[in-house]
Amino acid sequence: MRLGAELCSPFSPFKLKFGNTGMPMIPRQRHRNPQRRHASARRTTPKLSLLSAIFIALISLSACRRHSDPQAALDHAILTLRHGDTVRAGEEAERGYKEFRGISTDWAWRFTIVRARVLYWRGMYDEVLKVLASEPLPPCCGELGVQRYRLQGVAHSALHRFQEADQELAEARRICGASNYPACSDLDSTEGKLEMDRGHYAEAQSLFLRVLASARARGDGFMEASSLLDLSWVANVKTHFDEALDWADAARRIAVSQDFPDAAQLALGDMGWAYYKLGDLEKAQGMFIEAQNQAEKLGEVASQVGWLTNAGYTHMDAGEFDAAKQAFQQSLKLAQQINSREDIMDTRTALAFVSEKAGKLEEAKHNADEALAMAREYGNKEDALYPLLVEGRIAAQQHNAASAATAFHQVAESADAPVFLKWEAEHSLAQLYEDENHPGITDREYRAALSTFEAARCGLHERVDNRLPFLSNAARIYEDYIHFLVVQGRTNDALQVADYSRARTLAEGLGRPCKATFAPDPLNAPEIARRAGGTILFYALGDRHSYVWVIDSHQARLIPLAVSKSEVEEAMQRYRKKLEGPPEILEASNDGHALYQMLVAPAQDCLKEEAMGSNSTLFIIPDGALNSLNFETLVPQAPPQPKRYWIEDVTIVNAAALRLLPAARGRSGKLAGKLLLIGDRVAPTGSDNAYPELPHSAVQMKNVEKYFPSERQQVFQRQQASPSAYLKNHPEQFSYIHFVAHGTASQMNPLDSAIILAHDPSSTAASNQDDSFKLYARDIIQQNNFENHNPLRAELVTISACYSNGKRTYSGEGLVGLSWAFLRAGAHNVIGALWDVSDVSTPQLIDEFYAELNKGKTPSVALRTAKLSLLHDSAFHSPFYWAPFQLYTGS
Repeated sequence: MRLGAELCSPFSPFKLKFGNTGMPMIPRQRHRNPQRRHASARRTTPKLSLLSAIFIALISLSACRRHSDPQAALDHAILTLRHGDTVRAGEEAERGYKEFRGISTDWAWRFTIVRARVLYWRGMYDEVLKVLASEPLPPCCGELGVQRYRLQGVAHSALHRFQEADQELAEARRICGASNYPACSDLDSTEGKLEMDRGHYAEAQSLFLRVLASARARGDGFMEASSLLDLSWVANVKTHFDEALDWADAARRIAVSQDFPDAAQLALGDMGWAYYKLGDLEKAQGMFIEAQNQAEKLGEVASQVGWLTNAGYTHMDAGEFDAAKQAFQQSLKLAQQINSREDIMDTRTALAFVSEKAGKLEEAKHNADEALAMAREYGNKEDALYPLLVEGRIAAQQHNAASAATAFHQVAESADAPVFLKWEAEHSLAQLYEDENHPGITDREYRAALSTFEAARCGLHERVDNRLPFLSNAARIYEDYIHFLVVQGRTNDALQVADYSRARTLAEGLGRPCKATFAPDPLNAPEIARRAGGTILFYALGDRHSYVWVIDSHQARLIPLAVSKSEVEEAMQRYRKKLEGPPEILEASNDGHALYQMLVAPAQDCLKEEAMGSNSTLFIIPDGALNSLNFETLVPQAPPQPKRYWIEDVTIVNAAALRLLPAARGRSGKLAGKLLLIGDRVAPTGSDNAYPELPHSAVQMKNVEKYFPSERQQVFQRQQASPSAYLKNHPEQFSYIHFVAHGTASQMNPLDSAIILAHDPSSTAASNQDDSFKLYARDIIQQNNFENHNPLRAELVTISACYSNGKRTYSGEGLVGLSWAFLRAGAHNVIGALWDVSDVSTPQLIDEFYAELNKGKTPSVALRTAKLSLLHDSAFHSPFYWAPFQLYTGS
């Protein structure tokens, strides 16, 4: 094993500080890059994972024997360090130094560099410089000289002594100018790290891009993966989390394909971190756990510390404090085992936050004091901000307002504070001033926190699936600000703020610009209700406070709800299972009435009689779990009254936000415009086919066709019913688009939800292993959107497919799936399904629906009439048959 970049390149452990929702999780990345530990070995042995395992096994048999070969001793110490065991690596390096320094000055320096490298891993930067200065006759040139200057440079950089760091690296450059030693190839990466430490991210990015170009020119896969991880690091620090995800994903693909397992697990963890900051906790947690498992298999103790800590934060976000504390304690134990000061400091901070959240203030104060003392000892200003925020929160809970305000201001106003730490400090200030009854300052701090957040959100690239979860980072700030405004009697302002937090990604897809500051547009809710032609129920569910606004053409009235978000979610899940289950179980259930009592009964007195009539429209703007609830299935009367569903009393339409509610569109006469009808496709072949043909789909197709003259319809059936039938036939020219097919909804990646059609004729695949038969939600968005200047203009899109509304709800955005995609593409109304669609009953419902449309009825009235026809049919009385279909309206 060559002694080169392996020893001298800096490696800083990855680190996360706080969480996203409930309590703030403020991540900070301690970058770990495998190239900085064993790049040279990877370049010479692409399959090192197997060889190193054999090597470790062989030399471990004689680990207790005295080495007679200095190279073997040095190689073993390096390999031990590479696997994260810094304690043992330090012992081996010290032992090798004492045993072999007498052979020559070169050998003394080789072991000294490993000793210094171990200290760097532990965050003991001053000691790094002391060890390097203690050895007589320092090398002034050659490979060892380059390594010495580089290591001294990164130690000075970590201590923020940038002038000294520049001088050290200049010396390394001087040596490399005379001869191109192996360690010289990594100087750009080292200087990039220096620029990162001093906050010069653009300069660092340029250096890392140069390394990437060089690696690609040389065909050096490992260096390419390493530089991609560096670029992911830059993007993460700049809060460009979507870009960071792309860089890390590219690194992982190379690492997996070329068998670099260490780089693969680091990239996987970095992807988890990007998803975490984008607000996608489910993906993040899975990636952290998998990265931790991979690191454990590789013997990478330092990496295990980071991924365990990060997984702990996802538990804390979910309110699972015991699980979070257990993960943090395990992480602390490993950090102490390898004596990594920075990791010890990080896990102390994590324990401080989870203890503060759990109300264990004495325990929280102890851990925060420990972490703060360590940060100040090392002179790292940014590290000190995290435990300082904890101490501010502890002071606030102990009603020491002055100390709390001082701590929060220090964090919020620090030039070293990352943007996510800044908005959390501003949020904490708002809560503090609210508790102290200073409404003017409270309002200012809430708006400051939201402006800081909105600037970060607009800084994201416009890739939809990354923007979707990001709003969850500010969910608690929005909830707290809305409650503050309500308490202040500013209920209209509270409604304006609540609506501003809704359907942001949907609205931006329809051409509304992203605002880089918190600036809600003026909102005249009664005027919106008047133009829409109905009454609106606008819901806002929170962990502590929930509300519903009843809005008609005259006024908007606020009604507090005596339920929390979690209580509604629990009741919803219970009811959904019964709606999709056997009818006799649903008939015996009282869950539909219980939900009515929770959600509608408190507003009953404010709902005018005309709003509750079957000829008027009631618009529902749901929140959270309510996006998965069909309000038509609620039961107003309690037993022993006969079960009567709310659909029998009202006409209901779902909408995403007040500002997206359209003006009422009058209808008269028969269906106008052109029809695009796609379905009854030929199923993919193969014994494992999960999407068999639908026996009644041809009947449903005919039931739709008959309402349009042949010159105003374009029908794609059987083998022609492929995704290209939609994508290549200018769907923006059709007024009605109807799909008859299977559907699939992705919980993890909602934009991978798809309508299941026939294979494209151009595809040569013979089975469903090829996905050319899937029309993805993301394809619908990309095909028809505002930016491409060809948005859908369809009056109605009907997706007669299972789970076409999706399975994943995003904070502020709602249920995301195929229906959401068509709305974002520009459709005015979309009908989709919440659960499985019956192939037997649906043709009857669709026939009745189009018959009513052809009479001039609006989509909402026509759909209700069709549903009632099934409800009053003894064969299809159960909501399972008629309730999955919901109508969504957009601007």
